[in-house]
Amino acid sequence: MLEDCHLCPRHCGVDRLAGESGKCHVSNQALVSSYGPHFGEEAPLVGRHGSGTIFFTYCNLRCAFCQNYTISQLGEGSAVSKEGLAEMMLSLQAKGCHNINLVSPTHVLPYILEALEVAVGGGLHLPLVYNSGGYDSVETLRLLEGIVDIYMPDMKYSDDRIAEQLSGIKDYPRVNRAAVKEMHRQAGDLHIDKQGIAQCGLLVRHLVLPNGLAGTEDTITFLAQEVSPDTYLNVMAQYHPCHQAFDMPLLNRPLSREEFRHAIELARQQGLDRLDKHDFPSPLRLILR
Repeated sequence: MLEDCHLCPRHCGVDRLAGESGKCHVSNQALVSSYGPHFGEEAPLVGRHGSGTIFFTYCNLRCAFCQNYTISQLGEGSAVSKEGLAEMMLSLQAKGCHNINLVSPTHVLPYILEALEVAVGGGLHLPLVYNSGGYDSVETLRLLEGIVDIYMPDMKYSDDRIAEQLSGIKDYPRVNRAAVKEMHRQAGDLHIDKQGIAQCGLLVRHLVLPNGLAGTEDTITFLAQEVSPDTYLNVMAQYHPCHQAFDMPLLNRPLSREEFRHAIELARQQGLDRLDKHDFPSPLRLILR
């Protein structure tokens, strides 16, 4: 797949084993921006000791409002070998983290799998979280069956035109929904143990955007009717202008409290009761983030 790269639906066709790179800017080695216990993730991932996050550099999307654009688009991070990546995983396990949370893994999956072989040989046993922007190939996801425990994709848009305008991807809704269905087929609804820690299953993130740009109602209807009414959904309210969004009239303001409340009400109307939502963030909290 790397020789004629089609790991993700972009199908760039470059030979990454020969050092070429496509839209994701990554060739024959993974890059990592940072790693460590994370306490800002969803409650079933965080528990008492945090989610063991590894932030991979670059992404296969180009979101104009990305809050981590220095990592996803400017390339903040360093190359890491399979042994180095395995050491990160084992270090997070030793710190007591409840899982290994692979952030933006889509474009570096072969390198993650190489590292997992080393890490499992060294005693890694934590659940693996596939934390992606949701633009994933079903063909690639099928290679992960039995490996990934928890799928945590974004569902960003319901409209092709908006997806192309804001993330540079024309067919995001179709690809994203097929990917989410495959993730649910593999892992099922999110299973949480008696201690409140997620062990396996699907957890969906939906960032509510100003002016209805995210297509929240269509996304919620799809989850309730075509995936499962027991889908664990994080309705995210923390949108604020970042990166190129300041120059876009429909995105150059924070989400309003009313827009967030409307999204929650839409989910409840569709019977999605497993909601991971936080209090609406104050302007000060947004700045501190």
